[in-house]
Amino acid sequence: MNNLDAIGLDALNSATKYPSIPTFHEIDRGTLLDNAVAFSGDVVLTEKVDGTNARVVVLPDGDFVIGGREDLLHARGDRVIDPKATIVPALRSLAGHLTAPSAGVRVYFFEVYGAKLTKASKEYTGSRAVGFRLFDVASVDASVLERTPAAISSWREHGGQQFLAEDELVLAAAENSVELTPRLGRVAADQLPTDLAGMQHFLATQLPSTRVALDDGAGGSPEGLVLRTTDRSVIAKARVEDYARTMRRLATR
Repeated sequence: MNNLDAIGLDALNSATKYPSIPTFHEIDRGTLLDNAVAFSGDVVLTEKVDGTNARVVVLPDGDFVIGGREDLLHARGDRVIDPKATIVPALRSLAGHLTAPSAGVRVYFFEVYGAKLTKASKEYTGSRAVGFRLFDVASVDASVLERTPAAISSWREHGGQQFLAEDELVLAAAENSVELTPRLGRVAADQLPTDLAGMQHFLATQLPSTRVALDDGAGGSPEGLVLRTTDRSVIAKARVEDYARTMRRLATR
């Protein structure tokens, strides 16, 4: 299955969606709990950009499909599946130049941000500018696309997609001349605070303001961090607002 015409679009859509990522501290009805995701070894800290999750699915023949978080939106050659403002124009010129796999499909995951995409857009731009950053790349074997929709969904949510390790991701970004979400550094797992107040302070010191502002009119408040092991076997997110809300609730008890 190296040709888009031979692939069922529903299967392709399901197999290439970005999987759910847990919060660093477990969350229940908007409140963070004390138990945290267990990391080991070095942990890569990256900025979590508040935008719209987008993907470019590339086939071996260079054909591509652009999708949002839930749906496929556009295919190469102005083949329109479900046009959607901002995502497709932002990525269309880039999509045709992304490195294709030798077999199966390769999925490039981007955060498209700015304009009026989210309530936080004003933190990145004062002029409705649009930007995008690559944050992950995954491979999907062609045989997966022959499974039932339920089987594909279960496969995806149980880690079926093969994501590039950190060093490979950095190389893929350089090869395709695209910028990654900002890398803030690496820390040993035992240096990560596991208490709520400690992680709130950690977020404030590691990322006091966004590093992806698009113009001088940006508000600058960051959404938070994504934490991942260097081989990407463990990944979690930590949002500034989640900790602020939780600490406010705890203070009133």
